[in-house]
Amino acid sequence: MAESDSGGPVRSDTSGKVTLTKSAPKVSLDKPRSGGELTVNLNWNARGAEGAAGGTGKRGLMAKLQTALQPKQGIDLDLGCLWEFTDGSKGAVQAVGNSFEARDSSGRPVLQLDGDDRSGAAAGGENLRIDLGRIDSLKRVLVFAMIYEGVPNWEAARAVVTLDAPAQAPIEVLLDEADPNARICGVALIENTAQGLSVRREVRYVKGSQRVLDQAYGWGLSWAPGRKD
Repeated sequence: MAESDSGGPVRSDTSGKVTLTKSAPKVSLDKPRSGGELTVNLNWNARGAEGAAGGTGKRGLMAKLQTALQPKQGIDLDLGCLWEFTDGSKGAVQAVGNSFEARDSSGRPVLQLDGDDRSGAAAGGENLRIDLGRIDSLKRVLVFAMIYEGVPNWEAARAVVTLDAPAQAPIEVLLDEADPNARICGVALIENTAQGLSVRREVRYVKGSQRVLDQAYGWGLSWAPGRKD
């Protein structure tokens, strides 16, 4: 796998996992020989805001009463992507609007979101699956994470996106350097090149909706209000 395209050192741990950083934000994946899939996983701490407030230690009586009277609200963090195919078609895969997959001109799914973990309690988090047997249809994918509900406390959520492909070391992107006023983060840009797929760390926080993220990257989609069922 995975050599740095930035000139900086790629940080890896003893397990061989590669962490993309500001100094080494981009790696290239070997061109797949026998298909398989690239899995993009999002995991986070759903009760992060509560933990950050300090579940232990002394608290005042009023604070305790407020906690007892108010329902606990976790962080509902969604994984999604903007995509573009080589034929020029574009769209979004996300839980909002129930847009859980993208199909190419042959009608076969290229990208699939496996579900919507609203609690953050699922051990597997949320997963976007990219069919490597269909990557000739794929031009680029912008992976994003969005706080759908809950206070936009990215620091407390401690979210991480991990990309896994066959015979490649896992690639990790930490959603750090957070903007507390932003609900959306452009996490990573995946591009199809002649040599294979490249993955570039973005970690770009956007104040606004998916439309604003689209505008920031010049995707050019038409947007309408949507919600999750």
